[in-house]
Amino acid sequence: MPGHAADREIEIEAAAPTLRVIHTEPQIDLAAAEKAAADLLAALNVRTDSDGMRDTPARMARAYAEFFTPRPFEPTTFPNDEGYDELVLARRIPFRSICEHHLLPFVGVAHVGYLPGERILGLSKLARVVEHFAARPQVQERLTKQVADWLQTSLNPRGAGVVLEAEHTCMTMRGALARGSLTTTSTLVGALRSDSRARAEFLALAQSSTEGGHR
Repeated sequence: MPGHAADREIEIEAAAPTLRVIHTEPQIDLAAAEKAAADLLAALNVRTDSDGMRDTPARMARAYAEFFTPRPFEPTTFPNDEGYDELVLARRIPFRSICEHHLLPFVGVAHVGYLPGERILGLSKLARVVEHFAARPQVQERLTKQVADWLQTSLNPRGAGVVLEAEHTCMTMRGALARGSLTTTSTLVGALRSDSRARAEFLALAQSSTEGGHR
């Protein structure tokens, strides 16, 4: 993706239609992270010398290492032999990420769809693409666009759309204390943006999955 060097790890193999997600082993220094966590807690006057808190800095380090390490996967695609040309939509894909402004979690669901071209994507891989881009410090707007752009660039469908709904703990548990609030973002590309009927169908189906509230 332009402007995001970390996302250049996703590529299309030139000699075959199979896609691969390339990962280098993350250079995570757990010992340094544990020390930094201990220093942070000490600076905040949080004691860690009790039985319950003694291992907290190490747990913090491991937790954030897990948050920021996406699982490698191979986005399996198949020939669209039947010429299927209607919308494919996976609704209510759960995800979690970390707000890059406060390093607090935001959690929610993603609705991801596309209009197939020559190939179709294994359905479970729609969830894995969301997970991949969520596994880093993020803002919801960027995450939404990254998933949609990846589908459009890598799968080459006739159109792609992504809607994310999430609760941001940086807003619900601190600051405004806006408990129960949800943030919704959307990105539509290709025919799902330019074709008003396709756009309306996608948004209606995504909206129907949210009726009754987010859980």
